[in-house]
Amino acid sequence: MPDLLSAAASQPIYWADLGLRPGIELGFFTLRFYSLAYLAGILLGYWHLSRMVKAPGSPMAQRHADDLFFYCTLGIILGGRLGYAAFYQPELFTGWTDSETVSWDLLRLWDGGMSFHGGLIGTTLAIAFVSWRGQISFMRVCDYISVNVGFGMLFGRLANFINGELWGRVAGPDVPWAMVFPGAGDVARHPSQLYEALLEGALVIAVMLPLFWMTRARYRPGILVGTFVCVISAGRFTVEFFREPDAQLADFAMRTGLNMGQWLTIPLILCGLALVFWALRRPELASGRAAAGPASTGA
Repeated sequence: MPDLLSAAASQPIYWADLGLRPGIELGFFTLRFYSLAYLAGILLGYWHLSRMVKAPGSPMAQRHADDLFFYCTLGIILGGRLGYAAFYQPELFTGWTDSETVSWDLLRLWDGGMSFHGGLIGTTLAIAFVSWRGQISFMRVCDYISVNVGFGMLFGRLANFINGELWGRVAGPDVPWAMVFPGAGDVARHPSQLYEALLEGALVIAVMLPLFWMTRARYRPGILVGTFVCVISAGRFTVEFFREPDAQLADFAMRTGLNMGQWLTIPLILCGLALVFWALRRPELASGRAAAGPASTGA
């Protein structure tokens, strides 16, 4: 009996046996979970941000949160997709210049392929625009937005797993949760999508929400966004050790010793640490809603 149990435990999990589907079939089209994940993350983040701006010390009003919801959504989608094409798959741009056929792959967001770093750039530009137009503190808006990013990361990585994409490296026999993914051969691999959901999503939520609601971090501009950048970047850097490099960048990872995602993350970790150090050396803002200035009033 022990031998039978040991043999059963050594068998890998087959992703195909989990009964997962990429979306909900509606007849005329498939409502993809990947799209629903982004929608759920954005809506939950907007709901939570709306609660945050009602708490003491907010640098903005609800109208600013509404603007951020719209422009940050654009930043996430456009920045994430363009960043993926620029950093990971430049050939997505070439279809537009083909004289015989036109490839629409760049626009096929529902098939996956979004860059965290590109989305970060797009969101930062959106925050900068809303802050400039509303004459509110860019740094403090970044603090508030950073608290909510974990929701989208959690849902997005779970959607990657449901799609059976972005699987991990080949796992050893001592990893009982290793899985065989379609298109990845017959070997068991790390379900790195779930690792990312844990470290880039759940961990970020577990750190950022108590930091905002249970401490006075909101009164030290830069603490929240600096902590967020450190936590999510460190999580991404760690997960990349278990994640299979993109096929077109496998040679790059072999030559440099690190994946593209890790090289892009190292500067973020340094920036996050610098922000936290800078914020801790500055005096704390006065408590209460008055600390936010005139921009915090209104509907």
